[in-house]
Amino acid sequence: MESSESAVPLLPELPESKKKGKIIPGRLAKEVWEESKKLWEVVGPAVFMQLAIYTMIVISQAFVGHLGDRDLAAFSIANTVIDGLSFGFLLGMASALETLCGQAYGAKQYHMLGIYMQRSWIVLLAFAVLLAPIYVFSEQIMIALGMPAQLSREAGLISLYMLPSLFLYAILLPVNRFLQCQLKNWVTAVATAVVFPVHIVVTWLLVQYFELGVLGAAIGLNLSWTLFMVLQLAYALGGGCPETWIGFSASAFVDLKEFVMLSTSSGVMVCLDNWYYRILIFLTGYMKNAELAVDALSICMSLSGWEMMIHLGFLAGTGVANELGAANGQGARFATFVSTTTSFLISLFISFLTLVFHDKLALIFTSSEAVINAVDDISVLLALTILLNGVQPVLSGVAIGSGSQALVAYVNIGSYYLIGIPFGVLLGWGFNYVYLYASAENTSFNIEQQEYTRSVLLD
Repeated sequence: MESSESAVPLLPELPESKKKGKIIPGRLAKEVWEESKKLWEVVGPAVFMQLAIYTMIVISQAFVGHLGDRDLAAFSIANTVIDGLSFGFLLGMASALETLCGQAYGAKQYHMLGIYMQRSWIVLLAFAVLLAPIYVFSEQIMIALGMPAQLSREAGLISLYMLPSLFLYAILLPVNRFLQCQLKNWVTAVATAVVFPVHIVVTWLLVQYFELGVLGAAIGLNLSWTLFMVLQLAYALGGGCPETWIGFSASAFVDLKEFVMLSTSSGVMVCLDNWYYRILIFLTGYMKNAELAVDALSICMSLSGWEMMIHLGFLAGTGVANELGAANGQGARFATFVSTTTSFLISLFISFLTLVFHDKLALIFTSSEAVINAVDDISVLLALTILLNGVQPVLSGVAIGSGSQALVAYVNIGSYYLIGIPFGVLLGWGFNYVYLYASAENTSFNIEQQEYTRSVLLD
């Protein structure tokens, strides 16, 4: 969940050197330092929230990974593909609230935020009902698509246990956006800090103490999402937002058709960016020795995604820098330079650690020697992907700040679906590589996005 603390100004006043269209060398270090401090005020809370929430999923995967290779593969398919695809779509639909609630809050029509949230609940719950059969019949769907029968059976059972999360998402995501649009991200941060340790304890109890195994991990996620939802609802509806929440209203049922159209289009746009990794996990299930392939790829993607949470926080900061610097090209370039450099240096450091501990990366998730060796074999590609992660979100922030979301969507389609996945399939089946799926897509996306961003900044 991305932070919307972008109302915090990164550039409240442009330095004299940039107002004149140049940077004075003697002031450069000071200006970089000041810009960095303001940047971290924006990205800090976002990084914390996203890291903690993603770590909850990694913890569940780690507990399952130590049960066995097949358990890890089945959980990865159920959590990453079935549950992940649904979450991505509902997340995209909920993002429509960012536009509507943001506009209403800016226009001081505070009561409309509560109505929009209720309207989003209605729409997302309706779509959750439509998506529920995917969970119920996931075993049959995977078998029909040619997945191994035993793997499909276990993944299908896990998907059934994850079904409650689908409806939790439909309630949680709108209230999260409702709070973010009021710059109350601290509520989500506090809720995250409470849920995180609870999730660790609950997962250990269910998986290890009560010996429920992989199903215990799924139940643990449901309980953690429930607590996360309850805490935010308690604040939003319990008096924490007196101006924006005035109670349930019949107005929530007005203009539902237009709201559905806006939410659906937002869902599709986000899904284009969200689904491709999950499609790769699914395709890996068709490879020779599918369990080992899925385990190795899912572990690498979990590590890459985990590190990616840091850089997603920079997306908000970069978007603000572009918005505030729109009247001054030098100001926009300077803010972009600071955020891109900071994000890249972080990814460079973590990429270096990946190479240093290349043979120990999978120990968090599994004790299987075969899986550990498989991850070790592709650790260089993992390091490369992590390195590219440090640039991609910041460049996305530049594009979003320039109002070019539609062009970014075309970049996503071209990079991920027309180049990345077909090229990954060729490498996977033709040359028996696994992780080159993600590496090919990430490289393609970054090259195209860098070229586009360069054109935006130079215009």
